[in-house]
Amino acid sequence: MPYSAPTGVLLSDYLAHRARLSRTRGPLFLSESRRNHAQPLSLWTWSKVVRRIMLAGDVPRFSTHTSRHLCLTDLARMGWELHAIATFAGHRHTDSTLRYIHLSGRDLADKLGRGMEHIHAWSAPSV
Repeated sequence: MPYSAPTGVLLSDYLAHRARLSRTRGPLFLSESRRNHAQPLSLWTWSKVVRRIMLAGDVPRFSTHTSRHLCLTDLARMGWELHAIATFAGHRHTDSTLRYIHLSGRDLADKLGRGMEHIHAWSAPSV
């Protein structure tokens, strides 16, 4: 799954940590408790972990669904077309996908600038 550079670093670090818990294939997130060591996290446990992160980071709108929004927004930032993002996300309609993509004003200004550079290069007379 494609992610931004900082998220990629965090994922890489976690994958190294996960390999120390278990080398078996399967779910990404594993329990570190003595009772369920290296077993897949239940949905209930995952929700509690994300809530703990939300409270510790004082990020009240952070939820289990936030990573999906972040991933699809990163794909848009990387220049993926809306239909490709919708297909990747498993959405039938691009309207659903648009609810997940949160581009900032800076993102949009950068995209416009790149488009204008392309237009100017295309329209400039050849010497």
